[in-house]
Amino acid sequence: MGRATRFGWNVIALFVLGLTTGALALEPGSPDDTVRSYLQALKDGKFAAAYDLISKAMKQGKDREVWVKEQQAMTAVADVKIFEFEVQPGKIEGDKALVPNFLSSQDRFVNTLGLDEYELYTLVGEDGRWKADRQTLIEPAEVPKWFPKARKRDAGGTDAASH
Repeated sequence: MGRATRFGWNVIALFVLGLTTGALALEPGSPDDTVRSYLQALKDGKFAAAYDLISKAMKQGKDREVWVKEQQAMTAVADVKIFEFEVQPGKIEGDKALVPNFLSSQDRFVNTLGLDEYELYTLVGEDGRWKADRQTLIEPAEVPKWFPKARKRDAGGTDAASH
């Protein structure tokens, strides 16, 4: 086997290895970029754009039109307002990524006082891109792990972060 042929087989082997491990299968763009784009789309009320950034599990089997209409209705009824967000650097762990976010928002039912929240997004590789799969609130004891510059809760009970 000639040198050029061996080189060609090595390139093919690396490509196949990349596809099976997901290393080459994902388009450019970090998990942080995905979360930032997703939150900006929600803030701007661009739910069709947000739909493209979430996993099949997060879509719960709903097509774009149904999901968008549900988000529009829920956002309107709950009077959801996203004031600002600060996506932190994510950590890729195999085929998943964890991305912390500091969120300042308010709604009519859950966060009526507009308290700041620390969130953690889990992303998965799907269709060659990172997709938001789950969002959870970070417990106060875990905040320093994900937000090293965060200050302890102030006397008023709200989270304050040094940004």
